[in-house]
Amino acid sequence: MGTLDGKVAFVTGAGRGQGRSHAVRLAEEGADVIALDICANAVETVGYPLATSDDLKETVAQVEARGRRALAGIADVRDLGQVQKVVDAGLAEFGGIDVVCANAGVGSWSVSWEMPEQVWKDMIDVNLTGVFNTVRAALPSMVERGEGGSVVLTSSTAGLLGYLNTAHYTAAKHGVIGFMKVLALELGPHRIRVNAVCPTTVNTPLVVNAPTFELFAPGVTNPTAADVHEPFAALNILPDVPWIEPEDVSEAVVWLCSDAARYITGVALPIDAGNTVKKG
Repeated sequence: MGTLDGKVAFVTGAGRGQGRSHAVRLAEEGADVIALDICANAVETVGYPLATSDDLKETVAQVEARGRRALAGIADVRDLGQVQKVVDAGLAEFGGIDVVCANAGVGSWSVSWEMPEQVWKDMIDVNLTGVFNTVRAALPSMVERGEGGSVVLTSSTAGLLGYLNTAHYTAAKHGVIGFMKVLALELGPHRIRVNAVCPTTVNTPLVVNAPTFELFAPGVTNPTAADVHEPFAALNILPDVPWIEPEDVSEAVVWLCSDAARYITGVALPIDAGNTVKKG
């Protein structure tokens, strides 16, 4: 018996990384999953490849291997109409949505006063407007059903602090936390809880990629994970932790969506190996 038996979860950015991990872990707790991803390299200012349709198919396969149903939807979270079509297909298939994980996001680096306009725009459009579009598409049906639910928005330690070269990312992630607090106020009367998770660096392509490694290991030709291990680990209190795993975040997501957290709403929860305490 799982903590989410009979529930339906809508997860964005589900093709890989944290999104896939969340989808699979939610399925292990009994939830059917609507899995959305862009499945294209459609954000040109990001210096690493995005998830593919094969990635999304693998997520679906892993959910189904846990004995749950899954519906794959290809959409760009920057486009509310595309997201709404996926939500509508999920509602037609499963009858309702109980859990929303607005997880889709991208990362890039730039000094603020040198940042090209498109770099800023893409980051805000995906990481903040994309979160709005996700909940805007799903929430009306949840409110109308009147059965409560849980919404978890993916922010970051950058939603709580500031980091060099991340003005656009930090602004978006701070915005996610502000948005979460308003949603918690508005949705509380409908028994829908809203929280945010704030991970430190996570072992996903958003962090583990060539542009990021080059930033953290300046002067090193073709830096590897070994070259950036020490500077990444220095961000956190717990020793020798350059980054956490997606599953570490998923455990917090599942808990926030379960009845074990039935009185938790309006919270920005760090999963950060002590990063925010060390920097704060």
